[in-house]
Amino acid sequence: MLALVAGQGGLPPHLARVLADQGAAPMICEMEQFPSEVAGDLPRLIFRLETLGSVLATLVDRGVTQVCLAGAVQRPQVDPARIDAATTPLVPRLTAAMARGDDGTLREIIAIIEEHGLTVVGAHQIDPDLLPSEGIHCGRLPDAIANDQAAARAALDQMGRDDQGQAVVVARGDVIAREDARGTAAMLDDLATGTPPPPEEDAWDTLASPFTAMADWFTGQQPPRPDPAGGVLFKAPKPGQELRADMPLIGPDTADRVVRAGLAGIAVQAGGVLVLDRVRVVETLEAAGRFLWVMP
Repeated sequence: MLALVAGQGGLPPHLARVLADQGAAPMICEMEQFPSEVAGDLPRLIFRLETLGSVLATLVDRGVTQVCLAGAVQRPQVDPARIDAATTPLVPRLTAAMARGDDGTLREIIAIIEEHGLTVVGAHQIDPDLLPSEGIHCGRLPDAIANDQAAARAALDQMGRDDQGQAVVVARGDVIAREDARGTAAMLDDLATGTPPPPEEDAWDTLASPFTAMADWFTGQQPPRPDPAGGVLFKAPKPGQELRADMPLIGPDTADRVVRAGLAGIAVQAGGVLVLDRVRVVETLEAAGRFLWVMP
């Protein structure tokens, strides 16, 4: 039996449908703070991170042998008073892992799951069609795509080492937008509306920013807004990323936002980015004269 630890977004419902078509009825496990969109009469287990140890023991008792973690979740607020006895021994490990960032936290959680005798499987192992083949699936690549790809690769590698994101937008050989903790959708919306992303402020920036804003108002100077026209959304996993549970994903919503932002298309890394509902993604991009490239 498989337990689908379902976060938010369209991936968990898709996997639940695929499993149903395969004749399997997964147990849906949802974090209390992040309910999923999985519908239907399926066995469910609602839990909190503070009870992780007990939840894993329950899964084993119910005959679960495989676990798939899918969908978006944010780092939850932890209530120390709700940590149960089975989870207390895990607290030092989880605390140390959280200090290493999201990827470190996820790796530690996977290690804990596997220590309970459970096998972690990726979404692409349940539905291999989520990983598209290499090549141009629609549209035509811009003439300067090689320069854009090199700029994107350098930026994504650095962001990956800093555990800061999996997507960038490159236009005319320059990186004009980087994904932050808000995700790819927010980055694309910023470009579509001309809204600059929120700055990463330190204490001095917080103190200085009102005076800087006032000076800009007096002089009429405003920070330049990047021009996304003709830009490309590049998405790829971080170096050494745990792909069984945190593979990057695009879907129809991504395609819609790319079109609204005026970008030329999407480039994703083969074998490292899931494409949800590829038919609709291609239809949306093709209708708008955009491209989808699955890079080698």
